[in-house]
Amino acid sequence: MQIAIKAILSVAIILTATAIGKRFPSAAGLIGVMPLTGALVLVWMYVENKGNAEIMQNFAKGALWGIVPSILFFLVALLCFKKQMPLAIVLVSSFGIWTAAAVVHQWILK
Repeated sequence: MQIAIKAILSVAIILTATAIGKRFPSAAGLIGVMPLTGALVLVWMYVENKGNAEIMQNFAKGALWGIVPSILFFLVALLCFKKQMPLAIVLVSSFGIWTAAAVVHQWILK
């Protein structure tokens, strides 16, 4: 049942952002990166780990520093779109930089 609730909430957020994006693309961008996703994960982790303080602290620290790879993802996407690159190139480039930054993120936080 928990998996179904998680999936429904996630899909609802994505569909809402997409619908809003048709008229207000920058607002959809804000919704797409808002802390709502992090808050949902925070709640599920809290419930599944019975509020274990160490796990919750590590999650919060990982999320805080995880902002850097996300910023790099969107920075590369913006630069690629400004150069009018195809979506496939934008996604490969953006995920490439995100992956590299995520590896560094995990290495630093170990």
